[in-house]
Amino acid sequence: MTRKLALAVVPLGLGLLAQPALAGPPYLTDDPVPTDTGHWEIYAFTAGEGRGPAFDGDAGVDLNYGAVRGVQLTSTLPLGLSQESGSGWRTGTGDVELGVKYRFIEDQKNGFSAAIFPRVILPTSTLATGERTRFLLPLWLEKDFGRTSVFGGGGYLTNPGAGNRDFWQAAIAVTHEFDKALSAGAELTRQGADTIGTTAQTRAGIGAVIGLSEHYNLLFSGGPTWSDHRTDYHFYAALGLNF
Repeated sequence: MTRKLALAVVPLGLGLLAQPALAGPPYLTDDPVPTDTGHWEIYAFTAGEGRGPAFDGDAGVDLNYGAVRGVQLTSTLPLGLSQESGSGWRTGTGDVELGVKYRFIEDQKNGFSAAIFPRVILPTSTLATGERTRFLLPLWLEKDFGRTSVFGGGGYLTNPGAGNRDFWQAAIAVTHEFDKALSAGAELTRQGADTIGTTAQTRAGIGAVIGLSEHYNLLFSGGPTWSDHRTDYHFYAALGLNF
């Protein structure tokens, strides 16, 4: 497989921006492959989204552990930073995210797998007041064609609170493993409007995973975001460790 894009990484970023991270580092699109049983994948990450001087982002640590065969436990511990046009920088804690990935189909002969990855997003951010606990209920699928993989899916996010809206997400990515030290790919994601009066968001991106050694990897991705009749940008960079 072009795996593992979710190679243990200590991310430098992918914060929970306006929407929850879909997360298959370095892509927003996730895959159904859990961390190997008894192993850790750790990401030290930084990520953000903005337009001109306005910026919202996070930096923190994403921890993934293969608890039992086919099951991955995940927690994301971010710090947030933001800057509005014409104002200074603000920093604080981000929203803690907890999840369990369960792969219920693993067909190695045909290169097909499927998993659910429910997540809870806790309102721990000091930059966004009035938030409530959110739940993401997604399904992720993958089909491998030798060194090329196609994966994607999506789900429903509950987004309670004044002025907020629940919404659907969908995403698809294609990656290719050139050798053990390099894989690259592209993705397209779509989510519904998350607040009243806003529009749906579409993101396109390209990314790569560079193997630095047996246990360390460098990951990055980025591209444009289209929403509210304007074009923004998004990016992600991470240093990954797996053991």
